[in-house]
Amino acid sequence: MTDKSKVFVYPKDVSAFGFDWGRLSLTVAPEVNGATRFSGGVVDLPSGKGHTRHNHPGAEEIIFVISGNGEQMVEDENGNPVVAKVGPGCTIYVPESRFHSTLNTGDAPMQLFVVYSPAGPELTLRDLPDFRLLPPGSG
Repeated sequence: MTDKSKVFVYPKDVSAFGFDWGRLSLTVAPEVNGATRFSGGVVDLPSGKGHTRHNHPGAEEIIFVISGNGEQMVEDENGNPVVAKVGPGCTIYVPESRFHSTLNTGDAPMQLFVVYSPAGPELTLRDLPDFRLLPPGSG
């Protein structure tokens, strides 16, 4: 249920999208607090895990590395994969509809903050076979 007064939100306060590769806790989204132009949240990737090559048709994405180290792939305008090692403080820009993937290559968990514009493409993650909805506060 949307609560437009939710302007201070921790990942533990919202339900999370759980997957075999990690979890996404949307802390800003139309269904969380009424955001209308973008959505965003925290992604947690255990060591050795990551999300495979995918895209968000019609949407741009920003990925900010909070902690951990990994390998980020973003395809160029010709569909060629461009891969870089990323760590805390790195911002990754994924242009509209571009394919990308992230892999935690470190020994510790990797945490990211992601933003989608416009909001909505992240909801298609609910259709993945390994999707499960985790209740608020689940660890």
